[in-house]
Amino acid sequence: MDKSNKIPLYLQLIEEIKEKIENQTYHEHEKLPSERELCDRYELSRITVRQALQALEQEGYIYKLHGKGTFVSQRAFKQDLKRLYSFTDEMRKKNKNPQSNVLEFQEKSIDEKLMTATGLEEGETVYEVIRLRLADEEPLIYETSYIPQKFFPGLTKQRLIEKPMYEVFEEDYQRKVTRVEEDFSATSAGEQEAVYLKLAENQPVMLIKRFAYHQEQLIEYTISVARGDKFNYRVELT
Repeated sequence: MDKSNKIPLYLQLIEEIKEKIENQTYHEHEKLPSERELCDRYELSRITVRQALQALEQEGYIYKLHGKGTFVSQRAFKQDLKRLYSFTDEMRKKNKNPQSNVLEFQEKSIDEKLMTATGLEEGETVYEVIRLRLADEEPLIYETSYIPQKFFPGLTKQRLIEKPMYEVFEEDYQRKVTRVEEDFSATSAGEQEAVYLKLAENQPVMLIKRFAYHQEQLIEYTISVARGDKFNYRVELT
């Protein structure tokens, strides 16, 4: 700690511990050094250390277990909304093992509700794909996608099992997602979503509706139910 710095010492300690958590010097659910050890290591008073730890706990970086000590929290995944992203790519960047389980795959004629949501025409056929998205085997998102058949003839469940959806779009059909719109709202988990996401029924979740375009043609409409305790979304306004 730099005691000549005008920044209060407890704030410096907060940033020091945050940095160690972010760079995984301290891993999820790892026990932190005790207050006394932190005092000795950084030559700080117990009041200063306690103030920093209380702030970190309030921000969700750490948690305490009575009689056992202080531990690193499991961090929510952060997603920057300023750029296009895919679940698979983002999890790989975070050193997580992404997994997509295709639960259902079927062809169906669009109904009035889908026509209203997507602007597709009556009589068109879509693939309805229900997937469970996981990271390190932990379920994070339950999603239902609607993909116009006319743009992806011959699409099969096996293709989506073998590689990520957007890779199938681009590599097999030469249709790259070039623009995305997303709507966010809060809702509660339904019975089926709760089972797959390992939540209590009616537990708060995030509802995300994604409209993905290739050269202004809608090629994917996805309704995602995401665990609100595992995701943070960020957007920068200028």
